[in-house]
Amino acid sequence: MKLKLLLLFLVLTCACLGCAGLRKQPSINESVLEPQAMLKFSDVPVPTGFKMLLRESYSFQSGGVRVGLLKYQGKANVEQVINFYRDQMPMYNWNLLNIIEFNERLLNFDRENETCIVSLLPKGNTVILTISVGPKAQSSKKSGRTVK
Repeated sequence: MKLKLLLLFLVLTCACLGCAGLRKQPSINESVLEPQAMLKFSDVPVPTGFKMLLRESYSFQSGGVRVGLLKYQGKANVEQVINFYRDQMPMYNWNLLNIIEFNERLLNFDRENETCIVSLLPKGNTVILTISVGPKAQSSKKSGRTVK
């Protein structure tokens, strides 16, 4: 009888230890991305851990107009980065216009005088992130007159 109880105890102990080892640990792919503290454009967030590719980036600001193409590389799941921009950009007064998905993902944002296109290109276990910021084209209103 004691042998049966000891055997039952050992089986239950091993089963409990095995179950504890099977608990799902949060992976990098499931974690929520946070914005970096230092940004090239203070109102366009970049996920923490993404490094700027300086040789492939440029920006220009003058007289209230800015233009930039900023390229970054980092380890993340593409869906994580899409969710990051869906959540973060409205906090900086950007409106999501649309998302285009194929091999590359494009997120189009705008606000009063500017547009921002966020492009995500998966490369193995990394993502190439390209942020394009520029002024909106001035809309020309037609007067309805014809010139003869």
